[in-house]
Amino acid sequence: MTLNPPAAPITLTPTLPGRYYTDPDIFRTEQEKIFEVEWAFVGRADTVSRPGDVLRVEVGTESVIVVRGRDGGLRGFLNVCRHRGARLCLTEQTNVGRAIRCPYHAWTYGLDGQLITAPNWDAMPDLDRSRYGLGPVAVEVWNGLIWVNLDPAATPLADQLGPMLEYRLGAQSDRIERWGIGELTVAARREYDVAANWKIIQENFQECYHCGTIHPELVEQIPTFASFEELAGGAYHQGGYRFAAGRPGFSLSGQARLAELPRLDEDDRRKYFGMVLRPNCFLSLLPDHVIVHRFHPVSADRTLVVCEWLFHPAVVAADGFDCSDQVELFHRVNLQDFAAAQWCQPNMSSRMYRDGGVLVPTESEIIGNWCYTWYHDRMGIPR
Repeated sequence: MTLNPPAAPITLTPTLPGRYYTDPDIFRTEQEKIFEVEWAFVGRADTVSRPGDVLRVEVGTESVIVVRGRDGGLRGFLNVCRHRGARLCLTEQTNVGRAIRCPYHAWTYGLDGQLITAPNWDAMPDLDRSRYGLGPVAVEVWNGLIWVNLDPAATPLADQLGPMLEYRLGAQSDRIERWGIGELTVAARREYDVAANWKIIQENFQECYHCGTIHPELVEQIPTFASFEELAGGAYHQGGYRFAAGRPGFSLSGQARLAELPRLDEDDRRKYFGMVLRPNCFLSLLPDHVIVHRFHPVSADRTLVVCEWLFHPAVVAADGFDCSDQVELFHRVNLQDFAAAQWCQPNMSSRMYRDGGVLVPTESEIIGNWCYTWYHDRMGIPR
C-alpha cells in the first residue's frame, strides 16, 4: 500500500527526509564533513589545569587528547602512538606527569607531543625523533570552554562562533562576556544517553512550539515559551526571555536564593538567554548561573549529552551552598526533551516519514532557515 499524504501548504517548511536521522552512511558523512572540519566543544579548561593533565575525547571518528603543557599552554593530539597505533590515554581524564607514555611498548612523548625515547633506543640510531611526534590537533579556549578542530587548515574559532553569537544576541553579541563563563565553576553535572539522532535533539532545542505541551515547569518560569503570539515567527528574542512575575530565580521553586553573577547589567537580570553553538554546544545564560550542554553523536540513533551547571566560585564556597533547586528545573526539561526525541527516532524509518515532515512558522526561522542552511552547505546538499 502506498501512502500519499496531502501536499504541504506553503506556510509549512519541509524537514530533512527521514533517512538523515537513521542512515549510518549519512552519519559517517556528517563526521567527515562537520565534526572533523569544524571546531567542536569538548570540555572545560579547568578540567586540565595542571601540567600533565590530559582530557580524552571523541571527535568525529578520532580519539583526541588535550594536554596541559609545562609552559601552561593547552595542546591537542590524536590519541595514537606513532609506533603501532595503540591508544596513549585509556581514561577520560588523568595526569601523566612530565611525559605521555604508550601503555603498549612504552614509546614516550613530551607534553609538547615530541618523541622523547623508546625502549631499545640504541638499536635505532637512524630514527629521527622529529618525524615521529604525535599528530597535532588545533585547540582554542573560549570563555573557559575548550574547542578542538581536526582540520589542518582550520580558521580561528572566532570565525565560527562570531556569526552565531550575532544571530542570537544581535548587535550586543559581546554581552556574553558579562557572564564570565570562564571564571565559573561546575557545581553539578548530569549525563544522558539518548536513543535519538543528534539532529533531532538539536532541532528540539531550537524551537518552542513544543514547550507548552511537554514543559510545564519551564513555561511557568518563562510564559513567553507557551505564547504563540510572543513567539511570533520563531526568531530568537535577542534581548532575552523574561521570567514570570513573582519568579525572580530560574529554579523549580522560582525563587532566587543565590547571589547573581557580579558583572551583569540591569538588562540581563530576570531573563533567560539560550543558544545553540554549532555543532555540539548549547548555552543557557541565567542571572546566577550558566548551563552548558555538550552533545556527542555516537551513532545515527544514539547521542550522549553532558550537562553542567556553573556558578560563581565564591557562591559555591559559601556555607550552606545548595543549587538543587536550579539543577532540578533544567534536569526536568532535559528529561522531557530527550523523551520527546526518543518518541520521534523510531518513526524516522517509517514509510510515512520517507520524505520527512514539516516545520510550522514558529519553527521554520531557526531550524529551517538558519540550521538547515548551515547543514546543507556543510554536507554539500543542493537546496
